[in-house]
Amino acid sequence: MNLKLLAYKLRKDTVDLICAGKAGHIGGDMSVMEVLVELYFHQMNISPENMDDPDRDLFVLSKGHSVEAYYSVLAEKGFIPKEELHREFSKFGSKYIGHPNNKLPGIEMNSGSLGHGLPVCVGMAKAGKMDNRDYRVYTVMGDGELAEGSVWEGAMAASHYKLDNLCAVVDRNRLQISGNTEDVMHHDDLHERFRSFGWHVIDVADGNDIDQLEAAFNEAKTVKGKPTVLIANTVKGKGSKVMEDKANWHHKVPTEEEYAQIMADFKKAEEALQ
Repeated sequence: MNLKLLAYKLRKDTVDLICAGKAGHIGGDMSVMEVLVELYFHQMNISPENMDDPDRDLFVLSKGHSVEAYYSVLAEKGFIPKEELHREFSKFGSKYIGHPNNKLPGIEMNSGSLGHGLPVCVGMAKAGKMDNRDYRVYTVMGDGELAEGSVWEGAMAASHYKLDNLCAVVDRNRLQISGNTEDVMHHDDLHERFRSFGWHVIDVADGNDIDQLEAAFNEAKTVKGKPTVLIANTVKGKGSKVMEDKANWHHKVPTEEEYAQIMADFKKAEEALQ
């Protein structure tokens, strides 16, 4: 399976989903897509067939507002029906709501209140150690989310308990709803900050590159005695010049003209990968 092409196929699905539901956090959906694709289709031991297995890998999308990309990946993986998703997303009474809903198969916890994913994953990883399970725990956080104090409480605990079965990813697109992260709440040297909390840090120079993500996740699996964080340097709105690196595309529905250009840009990107 060509995961690079799959990421663009799922970008199309995600934009169509947002247009159908008339809502969505499109910019962050695009920046996180390769991370989700690499995790679900290459790295994690999780599928519709083993989703109740106590030894399955666990995942929490802490930046829960990027749920449209998450739904698209889950549908492609077979957890949820794609047609039903596109028909019901963001409609009144729908279970396909605008943040992850653990009443849906494949979703471990409700998320979206920022700063909660890492602390919960610390608990999951600690439980795995206590029960002598082999599963790994993954979470994806937004860089704007790192202003939440609970993230750093979780980071301290993960290091204290030597949770080498825990891997966090920071979707480092440098934009949040109110502008550039460094203007809103700057991170100094984010790598050094995590190291000071006792984490193994991997810089992913291009967090929208499947090959670099594969190498980083593989390295994380070899680390012993401490948790690992991937700083994935991504582009908000990745894939189309209409959206890329623009804060006002944090939450937006494309117009017909914008939609046409976005799809044309995706097609061009796909052709370059073939």
